[in-house]
Amino acid sequence: MRPLVEPGPELTAEQVSRYSRHLLVPQVGMLGQRRLRNARVAVVGAGGLGCPALSYLVAAGVGAITLIDDDVVDVTNLQRQVLHRVQDVGTPKVDSAARALRELNPDTALTPLHTRLTRDTVRDVLSGHDVVLDGTDNFDTRYLVSDACRDLRLPLVWAAVLRFDAQISTFVPGLPESVTLRDLYPVPPRPEDVPSCAEAGVLGALVGQVGSIMAGEVVKLLAGFGEPLVGRVLLLDALTQRTREVPLRPVGAPPLRRHGVERNGVEREGSRGHDRDGAHHATREVVPLRELGPAEVRALDLARVTLLDVREPAEHALGTLPGAARVPVGEVLTWTRDDLPEGPVVVYCKAGPRAERAAAHLVRLGHPDVSVMNGGILGWIDQVDPSLPRY
Repeated sequence: MRPLVEPGPELTAEQVSRYSRHLLVPQVGMLGQRRLRNARVAVVGAGGLGCPALSYLVAAGVGAITLIDDDVVDVTNLQRQVLHRVQDVGTPKVDSAARALRELNPDTALTPLHTRLTRDTVRDVLSGHDVVLDGTDNFDTRYLVSDACRDLRLPLVWAAVLRFDAQISTFVPGLPESVTLRDLYPVPPRPEDVPSCAEAGVLGALVGQVGSIMAGEVVKLLAGFGEPLVGRVLLLDALTQRTREVPLRPVGAPPLRRHGVERNGVEREGSRGHDRDGAHHATREVVPLRELGPAEVRALDLARVTLLDVREPAEHALGTLPGAARVPVGEVLTWTRDDLPEGPVVVYCKAGPRAERAAAHLVRLGHPDVSVMNGGILGWIDQVDPSLPRY
């Protein structure tokens, strides 16, 4: 991939010393470091993901960074948001982060914005930057930033974390078959379907790991080396310390072919349209899915049914249905016709949305008998087996 930024001025003797370990890396070198010094990056969110990402971007010598966050430091943040200190509780996160970052590297020009992005302001705030890093923790802002980056043709490094699990990808508009967050998740989930970190928790060290990966993606884009996570979603399970990736294709794109075998990418149900402003958006495609309640599933002859649990491995401690096949949704979405189970299939997850995506994929592949268990494992606990833990 070509570098996003032209090289800046020659480095001073002090900067050569500071960035000497970068200069020794052939892919970075003097030219790459000058590109970093000439770059402008917007980081949305100075929390769990933003703190480690900001630390490594500033340490790497990125010339100018805009910090955007409307929150203040809370004592619960200190478990993972490593730029903030006890004395910062109650102060704006952008101010707390900026103080720590200036002590780390005074060469970086920091612009803290204690504000919440809105539809009216997001384009003006993000325009003029070379890359945007999304470290937010709410769906409204994630989709707002993604849509603005698409319209402004700005590369976006994105991630999401919960408990022990993370997803990371890089969206670069203008490339052939470029993708956005809406190709991964066409519409925001309902708040009740996806718990927040405040509700479900998150491993503090995981956000450090993911934020560092995000910073690496930004550096690669700016300096033009390596292979960024474009067209791929990296899935990270900190509980088992395993990683895997799934391909990400534009909504409606034809299947990928690899070594003569047709394989589908992560194609979410949806089709492109336009809103009143003329902006592209994606809507859910109607897929004929049969729904069964937990009590109905219990009444089935389970010896003749494939129960498909599409949650991540770390979630299985919540409990599983007896005899269920455990295959994460990302893996199911790479299945071809040859991978389809025989006989009836009942798909479930924690609450429902992931099961719907997996089931829709099986239907598209031609499976004749696919059902989704309403309410997921939480519904099973409520209606069938209350002895299982809810959290």
